[in-house]
Amino acid sequence: MVNVGDKKITKRKATARALMYLGSEIIAQFKGDELITKKGPVFQTAIIAGIQAVKKTADLIPMCHPLAINGVDIIINILDNEYIEILCTVAMEGKTGVEMEALTGASVAGLTVYDMCKAISQKMVIKDIMLLEKTGGKSDYKNP
Repeated sequence: MVNVGDKKITKRKATARALMYLGSEIIAQFKGDELITKKGPVFQTAIIAGIQAVKKTADLIPMCHPLAINGVDIIINILDNEYIEILCTVAMEGKTGVEMEALTGASVAGLTVYDMCKAISQKMVIKDIMLLEKTGGKSDYKNP
């Protein structure tokens, strides 16, 4: 791991996005902004899984530092009759960034949606997992 001992503590924040193709067969089964399957509420479960993943990122990615996360916000939006987007924002005060935590949260939330909906269709695709924005540390970043 990289030694971050000499870095200054700053407010850190990162937002990641996963675009996910569900297809019209799955989207048509939503009632409002949620789908209840035999396994339970899809988006609510995915949000919980994403938050758990954020907290476990250092256990999953070998060179990540364990972090004291201040907050996680996961929002899942239905974009149209085929696609959803998963937004994961992670915030903390520390010496290293939270980009990997945000990316992990968005990814695992997507995997959970897949698991919850696979009995309906296996045509789902998790794609375009990307860092949208990060602040704090030496430099800020915003995906164009």
